[in-house]
Amino acid sequence: MSRLCVFLLFVTMLVSCTSPDVKTITKTIKSSSKTAQLKKTSIVILGTVQDAGSPQIGCLKECCSKLNDTDKKNRLVSAMGIINTTTNKKYLIDATPNIAEQLHYLNKLGSSEKLLDGIFLTHAHIGHYSGLMYLGKEGAAGKGINVYTMSRMKNFLETNGPWEKLVQNKNIKLKDLSNRDTVFLDKTIKIVPLIVPHRDEYSETVGYKIIGSNRSALFIPDIDKWDKWDLSIVQEISKVDYAFIDGTFYDGEEINHRDVSEIPHPFIVESMNLLKNLSSKEKNKVYFIHLNHTNPALNEDSKAFKQILLNGFHVARINEVFSL
Repeated sequence: MSRLCVFLLFVTMLVSCTSPDVKTITKTIKSSSKTAQLKKTSIVILGTVQDAGSPQIGCLKECCSKLNDTDKKNRLVSAMGIINTTTNKKYLIDATPNIAEQLHYLNKLGSSEKLLDGIFLTHAHIGHYSGLMYLGKEGAAGKGINVYTMSRMKNFLETNGPWEKLVQNKNIKLKDLSNRDTVFLDKTIKIVPLIVPHRDEYSETVGYKIIGSNRSALFIPDIDKWDKWDLSIVQEISKVDYAFIDGTFYDGEEINHRDVSEIPHPFIVESMNLLKNLSSKEKNKVYFIHLNHTNPALNEDSKAFKQILLNGFHVARINEVFSL
């Protein structure tokens, strides 16, 4: 069942005379998952949660304390896999603390002959590069794994421990990226880094456009605010088939104990308002990803999750597969 069909069915339930049963709605949503529908070239959602994961360290709130074992297993840190079953090549976008589980799943979908063909990093915040530590001698002992980075990110890895040891020991091989310059992974897949405004303490921050033979995707897990970007998110969505965008916080209420200016992100409610005039077809491209442990949209029974669907958008789900 397509996600658009699920959305229409969901709306029908909401406007019917009888109130829909929450379990029925959730079952319908889950049955629509694109899990393991692998094509020749595909992207795979390997995690959907903000850097520190869920449950998050030190959190005693219900959002973490009430999670069951299945919830915990599925709440991996935001990452994307790119796989070509013809060439048996696979890539990661971001190296998370959950890289072991994520690579294990990616290997189940494609070739496991080689550890990895490359990693594209977005920036130097903990959930996006710290998984590199498992590629050293204490872990996988990688051999020249290509790690694609912008210039500041490259310098950060080359001049700070323990990352510099990965370079010196040739566990990883750093490959230069330039803003909006295309990298050709093979004859059918190319990837384009796009600099976005974010808290750049140690490196630049980029999103990526992934372009296949038939479809393309936008991946921007972190950005300060859409109006700070020199590109239009509305226009960028129009150029792709899927758009996986920053959904860190649903609204300001969930982090009323923090100074939002210190951790800027576009709230999901802000993004939905910005995109409210898009056609149903355009809205259907949008998947919110990189959700904080406090974000109610992580819970498919929540009002927030259902409101996102009602507005025509999606929340990314772990192990979903999208063909390119």
